[in-house]
Amino acid sequence: MKKQIVAIALLIISTGVFAQEFKLPKTSGKLLISEVNNVTIEGYDGKEIVFSSMDGIKEKDSRAQGLRAVSAMGLEDNTGIGLSVQDKGNTVEVYQMKKMDGPKVKIMVPKGVTVSYSHTSPYGSNIRFKNISNEIEVSTVHNSVHLDNVTGPLAVKTVHGSIDVIFGSTINNPISIVSVHGPVDVTIPVSTKANLSMTTSYGEMFVDPSIKIEFEDQGEWKKYGSNKVSGKLNGGGLDMKLSSTHNSIYLRKK
Repeated sequence: MKKQIVAIALLIISTGVFAQEFKLPKTSGKLLISEVNNVTIEGYDGKEIVFSSMDGIKEKDSRAQGLRAVSAMGLEDNTGIGLSVQDKGNTVEVYQMKKMDGPKVKIMVPKGVTVSYSHTSPYGSNIRFKNISNEIEVSTVHNSVHLDNVTGPLAVKTVHGSIDVIFGSTINNPISIVSVHGPVDVTIPVSTKANLSMTTSYGEMFVDPSIKIEFEDQGEWKKYGSNKVSGKLNGGGLDMKLSSTHNSIYLRKK
């Protein structure tokens, strides 16, 4: 009996620690996430944007007890998980309080909310998107970006990171996926209708044999050694741009 009581107590404590949440009622508009180092963004059928800390137990600064965290931008941690969340009507702005570390965060986003993520500091980690059936914009310098079961439209660019995308059963126009130094790895339904453009300066381009590209007519002179492929998938359709300057591009079938 005592063991059961202890187990229940530990479960309550651990649940409070690992699932600390901040909720904001919102079913439409735009979520602007800036300089949050470590975040997973997941779509769901809900009516609130839910921010959760996934850090577990962290040692607290005993000197800061009774004080509030503020930033040079005049922001405060109004969530209890190291984030400042500002509701400005049609947009919700999210900032991280700490510059170099910060919380590991999960954000659940209703399907009617579009997401824009930006990050410029060298302290970022991998950024993950999952089950998002709306527009996503990403602009980073050092982060790698992972997107799973997304539909687009997509505008994703990073300088030093890789980009991995697995699309859902449908894809919405337009699609732009660009990395300067990292690989671009994209998985699409084989039936996707697209106007495809793939560009690399120093890498290679690899395409699944099941994905047939109708290459644009280059006339009498063929472009041997060209670093750009332009053509249509299944007769053409949405605009899909894949680019990696210093690395390779991989186009796979789902």
